Amino acid sequence: MHPFTGLPDDWNKIIARLPGAHLLQTYEWAQVKMVNGWQTMPFIWHGLLPGGLPDPEKIVAAAMILKKNVPLGGFALKISIFYCPKGPLFDWGEDGLRGRVLVDLENFTRKQGGIFLKMDPDVILGTGVPGSPEAAGDEVGLTVSTELGRRGWRFSPAQVQFRNTVLLDLSPSEEDILARMKQKSRYNIRLAEKKGVAIRKGIVEDLPMLYRMYAETSVRDGFVIRSQDYYLTVWSAFMNAPASEYAPSAIPLIAEVEGEPVAAIFVFQFAGRAYYLYGMSRAAHREKMPNHLLQWQAIRYARSRGCRSYDLWGAPDSFNESDSLWGVYKFKEGLGGKVARTLGAWDFAPHPVWYKLYTEIMPRVLDVMRDRGKKNTIQQLEV
Repeated sequence: MHPFTGLPDDWNKIIARLPGAHLLQTYEWAQVKMVNGWQTMPFIWHGLLPGGLPDPEKIVAAAMILKKNVPLGGFALKISIFYCPKGPLFDWGEDGLRGRVLVDLENFTRKQGGIFLKMDPDVILGTGVPGSPEAAGDEVGLTVSTELGRRGWRFSPAQVQFRNTVLLDLSPSEEDILARMKQKSRYNIRLAEKKGVAIRKGIVEDLPMLYRMYAETSVRDGFVIRSQDYYLTVWSAFMNAPASEYAPSAIPLIAEVEGEPVAAIFVFQFAGRAYYLYGMSRAAHREKMPNHLLQWQAIRYARSRGCRSYDLWGAPDSFNESDSLWGVYKFKEGLGGKVARTLGAWDFAPHPVWYKLYTEIMPRVLDVMRDRGKKNTIQQLEV
């Protein structure tokens, strides 16, 4: 485990070539988190030569680790938390390499005096909805889950990212992708076109308007969002990323009716995968189905950029109608997506007492912050 000291584009090039390459491990995502109080700590692992010496010409694993000092007990203590979002990146099916990486991460957390290190790599536990005919388990994922428990890692009570998602295969032709959609989804795409919904690519100058629409969506649908500064930082960072074969990028797609923006989505792209991270809409013209046409244009855009898959970002933990994500999931399923169930977030906590204290206090703090966030969002809309 060696600190990475190269250039941003070199980091992205390294991770783009590793199994499980993910947007949240890029240099640009780390820079966004730096603005919000995290310290970035990128590491790499070299392959081994005969005799066990590291091979400087071969990088077999990487991890962008984020560090934050946290206050506990009403005052700032010299203790930290660590988070490796959607990483580390390597072939989790290689037993020897997996052991090396986990040992190094555990030792790193101890030496740094961290309360815990959280990781949530895209290791697949299974595909398909549990109990359905297409459901299948993944041997590697199940092996990793068992090993983490044996090594003392804990399935985290705080899941930062969605455990499950919906993936759309972009390798077929546009005609075949349409054919795989539910009949109602195809109908709604055509309906939006007939009703005059137009899709355009957004520009940086659109971002304040898009945040306001996102705020309206959050108030209407009852979820909490961050401040405008946070989203403008995220969106502009990826929209303005330098032109490079390995740099991630993002583009807003905006649906309009007679020139009036009524819905939008942000499509991110990195290492052959597109991501649908943010969606927003207004109550006006919802009957014209702008969201279906937006997703169809996102699919076409992602294919034009050479993406092989489209991550629709988020599916229920429990696949039943009582889950808050059920309606969103059915929409994504209608587009022809397939469920991917992942390992989720696991914590390595070398100091159990501090970990227990942190996990008991932080939910209360987050509840207060969420309530405050809802009020702030409503106040911004009233201005």
